[in-house]
Order: sequence, then structure tokens, then C-alpha cells
Amino acid sequence: MTSGLHSERTRLAWVRTATLLAVAGLVATGAGLRGGEGPVMIVPFAVAALCGAILLLRTGARYRRVERALREGAPLDDTTDARLAWAGVLCVVAGALALVLTR
Repeated sequence: MTSGLHSERTRLAWVRTATLLAVAGLVATGAGLRGGEGPVMIVPFAVAALCGAILLLRTGARYRRVERALREGAPLDDTTDARLAWAGVLCVVAGALALVLTR
């Protein structure tokens, strides 16, 4: 296995995560708006979509930081991206919980 491909696979994993958050958030928000749901359900999904979109926009810069850190042997601080991903996932969970509790 080529050691140079680790950062590319990691970038693709972040892109998949970000895309899933953005698309799932948009679909759930759209369904909530069409179904006449209240903001208790719509807002968490909209925030999840926003987190996914921000993560998607940050993937290029993150990839460059990872490559630079690998070349220089420096540690990588990726807490911002991880927190955005967690926030998005928690918003999806909160929206789904609101949907279940209001039914």
C-alpha cells in the first residue's frame, strides 16, 4: 500500500461526511417545510445542512494542512472540523428526536 494515499483517503472520508450531512439536512428541512412542521424540527436539520456545507468548503484547506503537516512532521490540529462534524450529527439526532416526539 502506498503511504502517500492516506491523506487522499482521509480527504475523501471528510467529503463523504460533509456531503451526507449537507444533503440529509437539506432533504429533511425541505420535507419539514413541505409537511408544515414547526421550527423545532426544521432548525436542527437546517443547522446540520449548514455544518455539512461548511465542512465541504473546508476540505480543500484541510487537505493542504494535512499534506504540509505530513511533509514537515508537525502535529495537525483538526478540532474545528471534528467539532463541526459532531455538531452536525447531533443536530440530525435532535431533529429526528423532535420528529419522533411530535408524532
